[in-house]
Amino acid sequence: MSEQDLLQRRHQVMGSQSPLFYDKPLQLVQGQGVWLYDEAGRRYLDVYNNVPCVGHCHPRVVAAMAGQAATLNIHTRYLNERIVAYAERLTGTFDASLDSVMFTCTGSEANELALRMARYCTGNKGVIVSDYNYHGNTTTLAELTTALPSSEPFSRHARAVPIPCLYRAPTGTSAEQLADQYVAKVAEAIASLEAQGTRLAAMLIDTLFANEGIPRLPAGYIERIADLVHQAGGLLIVDEVQSGFARTGAHMWGHQAHGAVPDIVTLGKPMGNGFPLAGLVTSRRRVEAFGGTNLYFNTFGGSPVAAAVGMAVLDAIEDEQLLCNAREVGAHLATELERLATRHSIIGDVRGKGLFFAVELVRNCSDKTPAGIEARRIVNQMRERGVLISKIGPGDNILKIRPPLVFTPADADFFIDTLDTVMNEL
Repeated sequence: MSEQDLLQRRHQVMGSQSPLFYDKPLQLVQGQGVWLYDEAGRRYLDVYNNVPCVGHCHPRVVAAMAGQAATLNIHTRYLNERIVAYAERLTGTFDASLDSVMFTCTGSEANELALRMARYCTGNKGVIVSDYNYHGNTTTLAELTTALPSSEPFSRHARAVPIPCLYRAPTGTSAEQLADQYVAKVAEAIASLEAQGTRLAAMLIDTLFANEGIPRLPAGYIERIADLVHQAGGLLIVDEVQSGFARTGAHMWGHQAHGAVPDIVTLGKPMGNGFPLAGLVTSRRRVEAFGGTNLYFNTFGGSPVAAAVGMAVLDAIEDEQLLCNAREVGAHLATELERLATRHSIIGDVRGKGLFFAVELVRNCSDKTPAGIEARRIVNQMRERGVLISKIGPGDNILKIRPPLVFTPADADFFIDTLDTVMNEL
């Protein structure tokens, strides 16, 4: 069947507004490791998807999923050792204060639950988010979203704050001054909420600020805003859907690069390598308090199959030394991207940690005008040449590079060579 025929069938049953990547949609039929294959057998290097964090169709994950599904699949209202063992293994990767987990199926559910818990435990209602965020698609989260279109108006009980980036700091502004300016904006948001009688329940952020384009943060910024949140009586919720599971190469979790320990951590996509597994991690005290009044139950969250898959993902990360791989291959990729920046003036900045990079494209290096049209052209030309990436940022001008953790130096070189060729043709 032609791609056009399939697209028309999709529109009939899923609607024409269901989003698709690329100007020419890509029909995929198979995946293995860092490679995806279309219906004609052509392969594409996946330099975008963090969902299959240990690689597409990882044999260990597939075997765990099939084996447990063939044995038993129930929900968490029955005792099951596999579920408990996975919860113990997962929480063991966090700070000692984060010792309990509540399972969900999606990151949206996890963030929704985290906000419910924060509001219950603090008795407050206000929420602060970043000014280009996406944390899920429930009604509550849609009312906090600033990065995507939404018919829900932004909540009157919320405030969105800008995030500092050293690359875009005004000339002559030091890192310390930039931090002061943007910490003050969080203080202003708290004061604005309190002025209308709304006290702060939580600040919900991704400490990499991936949607903003992984900005270069001034030192101490995260620690200082965490202190402000706690002083106002709120909780710090950290969304690790994009920055977690060894992605940064230095730590298992993105927030561990900072001195602030969050009160609640939310997890999603890569947790099950594509299987619907997500959750939140927090203190047992908070879980007990919330559960004493709110009966939370999720039929499919934390099933034995989900636990088997989640355990296999952790096994793969540990046994295949993927944290080290993210660090080492990421360092190689960073060097090559910086080399490209010396060859192509459209590259204004290269930012990233581990195997997660943002390449900001600008039309003029002096005024840093976002090159959004060019970014779109590059993403589509890369697809035509067999490499899949995406773009992010308020100006839609930042190339998003986030491959599976099994990415190799050879994969990185193929990606760089292709990007170099495409940029030469701009």
